[in-house]
Amino acid sequence: MDNGNDNAAPLPLPAPDAGPNLAGTGTDSEATKIQLGSTVKFDELGPLVVNSDGTLSRIANWQNMTELERERTLRVLSARNRARLASEEQKLQEGPAESNTSTGAGETVSALGPTS
Repeated sequence: MDNGNDNAAPLPLPAPDAGPNLAGTGTDSEATKIQLGSTVKFDELGPLVVNSDGTLSRIANWQNMTELERERTLRVLSARNRARLASEEQKLQEGPAESNTSTGAGETVSALGPTS
């Protein structure tokens, strides 16, 4: 696919000081400084969501929600997170899934077929 501009120079990268720092605030003077062992709250990011597969995420539009929406979301989310965490804990207690399962009739079923 020739766009007719074979001699175009590659675009330069922005200067290192032009972008945000690791804290995402833009300048080092605005960055939060913490001591080792201190506690940092991430309330602005919103609550953690326990997904059905056990992974964690956050609510993308938390900062745009009204206080009433946040309260309702927290109420529903906390109940759902408790249920999902209990399910994940139960999975851990049961141990790793086995490749063979019993049919209850004294016969073991394998991925390869029935065995006696």
